Amino acid sequence: MVPLLLVLLLILILFGAGFALKVLWWIAIAVLIVWLLGFVFRGAAAGGRRGRWYRW
Repeated sequence: MVPLLLVLLLILILFGAGFALKVLWWIAIAVLIVWLLGFVFRGAAAGGRRGRWYRW
């Protein structure tokens, strides 16, 4: 019974890690898209130069 429970626990852990990694990939893709769009839609800074769209 204990080996069966350990296998089921391992399956649950791997399933949870796989789901979390898939969600993190989608978040990373969304951040990349926002970052790339920032280069397209950034405003002009003082002196006519194009400034950064973020504050850091």
